[in-house]
Amino acid sequence: MARESDGARRTESGLPLDPVYGPDALAGWDAAEQLGEPGAYPFTRGVYPTMYTTRPWTMRQYAGFGTATESNARYKQLIANGTTGLSVAFDLPTQMGHDSDAPLAHGEVGKVGVAVDSVEDMRVLFDGIPLGEVSTSMTINAPAALLLLMYQLVAEEQGVPAGELTGTIQNDVLKEYIARGTYIFPPKPSLRLVADVFRYCRAEMPKWNTISISGYHMAEAGASPAQEIAFTLADGIEYVRTAVAAGMDVDDFAPRLSFFFVSRTTLLEEVAKFRAARRIWARVMRESFGAKDPKSWMLRFHTQTAGVQLTAQQPEVNLVRVAVQGLAAVFGGTQSLHTNSFDEAIALPTDKSARLALRTQQVLAYETDVTATVDPFAGSYVVESMTDAMEAEVLALMRRVEDLGGAVSAIEHGFQKGEIERSAYRIAQETDRGERVVVGVNRFRLEAEEAYSPLRVDPEIEARQGARLARLRASRDSGAVASALAELRSTAGGSGNVLYPMKTALSARATVGEVCGALREVWGSYVPHEVF
Repeated sequence: MARESDGARRTESGLPLDPVYGPDALAGWDAAEQLGEPGAYPFTRGVYPTMYTTRPWTMRQYAGFGTATESNARYKQLIANGTTGLSVAFDLPTQMGHDSDAPLAHGEVGKVGVAVDSVEDMRVLFDGIPLGEVSTSMTINAPAALLLLMYQLVAEEQGVPAGELTGTIQNDVLKEYIARGTYIFPPKPSLRLVADVFRYCRAEMPKWNTISISGYHMAEAGASPAQEIAFTLADGIEYVRTAVAAGMDVDDFAPRLSFFFVSRTTLLEEVAKFRAARRIWARVMRESFGAKDPKSWMLRFHTQTAGVQLTAQQPEVNLVRVAVQGLAAVFGGTQSLHTNSFDEAIALPTDKSARLALRTQQVLAYETDVTATVDPFAGSYVVESMTDAMEAEVLALMRRVEDLGGAVSAIEHGFQKGEIERSAYRIAQETDRGERVVVGVNRFRLEAEEAYSPLRVDPEIEARQGARLARLRASRDSGAVASALAELRSTAGGSGNVLYPMKTALSARATVGEVCGALREVWGSYVPHEVF
């Protein structure tokens, strides 16, 4: 939150924030049109009539590091501590479609998530975890289809039918071109793969959320709240258009769309952001795409507290930040929540810090009264006014994307990336000048920081994963793998759904790198254009 030279405060999105709000802030405001009832169009007050009054949000802790065995142990600890949903972090080689023994994977295996090279790793990852009873979210994008199919194969080995599985794959490749960079294929075949996932899950895994359209990573790159919502919803529109163009009825897939947003310490603006996002999406789906099913109008979302706001200085202060951010997400009506561990600005979370992050959610759910009533801020002069202002700003940005031809064309023009970079630069300048206070960084500093012992990943993991891959390749039926990969290349070159031959290849123990390599041969690899 920054101040102008005249002392006036503005929100993170640059909107004016007045010191006092009264009835005049809502003059001419139509409560029935703008607000509605909880669980009813336009869903400003939440997507469900009772929200948390009957059950709290899903407490979903994001975890994954090193080997599948190590991550499996962490998942079991989280479940024992009360986590109600798992969220899997994959390492960079897996995210980029490379095996752990590939030259490009060197030095990155198991570092920012778990290494998964084949269905055998997925089997170890979920060993002893009943997949018919937990909801699992997987933060994976370009190779999302592969990890989904591996999860299905492991579940079927446990005796759980695919139709009973619940969870989410992120599967949002468009934001990779904007903010994160873990893309593999060019946009057009990437969108085809997303549509194939929609069709596959419609037929085989109807309870699975096929995409989590993400603004979180844009926010981590510096996007303002308004930019985060505008560019995320613009991506969502592109996915819907792609599926409709592929012959799908909007109501056949839209109810399984979900979103993923950040929650910052600026509590009031974050609440307004979430409310505005629901209202805009409901109107887009009903008015622009003609969706008839009310579930198609609902913007359901997962929230993660803001990693970019965590500091390595005085890291315990992050416990306070995360509590405020989590509260903002709950007031905003999130469906599930991950609270960051206080030490994540330094290294991977320790067992203790991960447990404290979960306990933060449990305090909010069970020791406060925020779950006693639906949408506590409804009718608030300041929040309703901020929601309207946020909606107007978001719609203006979305129109600029449309004027460039839609999300993909705007990406090719470098529009979203350029806007986010300007926002990030502004934040950095405000922080450097002291206009934006960061406790422990530019104010309230300590002369000497206390020593802290972070969790470190074993550097031998890469060698062990390489040995696992060597044993897998020596023991499998190489002819069956070659045949399955050939069928995958053939389907990728045509118009069939690639997930079916992909599942056959993965079942034959083809690796992530081999499957992605087969698709690269047909679809090519994305090379970003320089934007001047």
